[in-house]
Amino acid sequence: MGIRGLMSFVEDHSNEFFTDLKLRDTKIIIDGYALFHRLCFSSNLELRYGGDYDSFTDVVQKFFESLFACKICPYVVLDGGCDISDKKLNTLKDRAREKIQMAHSLSAGGAGYVCPLLIREVFIQVLVKLQVCFVQCFSEADRDIMALANHWNCPVLSSDSDFCIFDLKSGFCPLSSFQWRNVNTVKGTRDCYIPAKCFSRDALCCHFGNMNKALLPLFAVLCGNDHINLPVVETFLSKVRLPLGAPSPKGRRHHRVLGLLNWLSRFADPTEALDSVLKHLPQKSRGTVKELLCGSMEEYLQSQGRLQDFFQRGAYACPDTWNPDLPPWVLAALARGQLSPFISDALVLRRTILHTQVENMQRPNAHRISLPIRQVIYGLLVNAPPQPGNVAWGALPPRPPAYSEVERINKNIKTSIVHAVELPRDHSDLSSLTELSLARRQTLLLETLQVKQSTLDPVPAALKLPVAVSCYWLQHAEATAELHHLQALLLGMLMGPLHAMMHSPSEAAPRGGGIEMLYKELQSVKAQPGPGLDLDTAHVFCQWQCCLQMGLYLNQLLSTPLPEPDLTRLYSGSLVHGLCRRLRTSASVESLLHMCPEAQQLYEHLFNATRSCAPAELFLAKGKSSSKKRKQKKPGTSWSENRVGTTLNTRGWHEGSNRFELLMVGTLEEHTEAPELE
Repeated sequence: MGIRGLMSFVEDHSNEFFTDLKLRDTKIIIDGYALFHRLCFSSNLELRYGGDYDSFTDVVQKFFESLFACKICPYVVLDGGCDISDKKLNTLKDRAREKIQMAHSLSAGGAGYVCPLLIREVFIQVLVKLQVCFVQCFSEADRDIMALANHWNCPVLSSDSDFCIFDLKSGFCPLSSFQWRNVNTVKGTRDCYIPAKCFSRDALCCHFGNMNKALLPLFAVLCGNDHINLPVVETFLSKVRLPLGAPSPKGRRHHRVLGLLNWLSRFADPTEALDSVLKHLPQKSRGTVKELLCGSMEEYLQSQGRLQDFFQRGAYACPDTWNPDLPPWVLAALARGQLSPFISDALVLRRTILHTQVENMQRPNAHRISLPIRQVIYGLLVNAPPQPGNVAWGALPPRPPAYSEVERINKNIKTSIVHAVELPRDHSDLSSLTELSLARRQTLLLETLQVKQSTLDPVPAALKLPVAVSCYWLQHAEATAELHHLQALLLGMLMGPLHAMMHSPSEAAPRGGGIEMLYKELQSVKAQPGPGLDLDTAHVFCQWQCCLQMGLYLNQLLSTPLPEPDLTRLYSGSLVHGLCRRLRTSASVESLLHMCPEAQQLYEHLFNATRSCAPAELFLAKGKSSSKKRKQKKPGTSWSENRVGTTLNTRGWHEGSNRFELLMVGTLEEHTEAPELE
């Protein structure tokens, strides 16, 4: 994100360009995208197994608890979909390629940073639970963040070097120097503060001979940012002699930054500097280049949006980005984070980007499995009102029901054309989609996932969608799912109910006993390092996450006919992969669950529901290949019992005596409200 080399340059001059702060008793505007990436990558989380969302949840909670302890009131602002102008498309494609390379490195045991697929959705759910105020912008959030921070006269917290260029009244605090894990106390008081550093634009410009601050946007576009990457700029840089100033041991690393800032400091204003740039370019290209450079420099002006209106009244408009004639319920749901940027990209650009996971690069990308779900999503979106001026759509009515998807092919990216599913007429008007009965919306969801409602009847409400998605996954998995994959996945789903039970404030909640023993046992499985990544297992679970992601998006678009699941403890990659290793060798489901009858009963219902949709061969593979192991097992841990889950008496599941029943009825407050099933 941001300007090449600038953040490392200013951090190398920390004593000159930053002032120390003791942050407390203030509002702060947080760049949500930067924060969840920072917390994901700087907290020693396991990234190979598709996401330890429970560990990530704990880190996010601790971060905000530190803020609350210091009376810091956070307002999180999240990026939305891509800009309608598509000016960052090349940058986005470059990043997609970089993520593929890093994912491949991680899959081979190397280094890399790839966010788990559902990390954004988990982050939003934690914000909801903690009642942290947040908004999802309609497009990129930077300029809206600047406007809100200046309106409230409070600092911005981010890792994006673009904020070194923005004119912020109360400054920019980099996440790298925000010591939230090191809360201190003001001497002689009980007041707490977080040590931080605040960047000073004035100090930067003073360092370069009192350079006019208005020149900084031109510096940003010449240095290279996310919005512009013109070959003619490289032509200019090759022709002009950039002064590096005083020799520095780190000067070579920051050659371009130093040279451009020293060169620009000679000019009185941007107009004079821009004229000098154009003189180094061919005459025929000067007009076009000037227009592009000026347009990119405007990206550093304050937005006309008023995010404060959203935090005060629950709605806002932002004329700078896009103000499409979309149904009000869609705009409201986007701003509240109830619909993903994936939906707005499909609506506005008719193009989506499918993010790469740590998967088997020799196989087709894991998103292929969820294509039928995406086609239904596109079918619901295809009859949205037309967007005037949308370059991606053109102006030829009627619009063809086709969408572009940027996806991984081997170790590169490719844009594929996908056709939307034609849906019944009463589903074809996006503006009236919310007016459909719950039964109709639920039927469309379950038909898409190819599962019957009767199959889900015994499943607790909060796990109906994950189980429905798992049924779909079992029927469509391209990398063949085996019995131990399903068992490990369902056992992993027990962690949420176990955690909730152990941390319940209710006096009636049990302490210790089988629940705590099982929880600790599963945690020990999670903590035990494996010999390496099993690529086939990783690919199977990547496919499951793709199904869950699109099942979640479809459920949201249909106004949650099934309750939205708590993702924060639904899937832990380290745990599920560890369970796979155990189940393949010596353990059985019964041997893991015998200590907790309540968990055994819950597992039984999950297993029976998914079993009804699974291919028959799923239950034959282990028996055929493990006859010797079966003979070696002790009584009570046979693979025959393992194949059918557990053989427990399920009487009393709905009689109120089961302590897990109380865990499965909550929702995520207003962000994920779901009516009871009809």
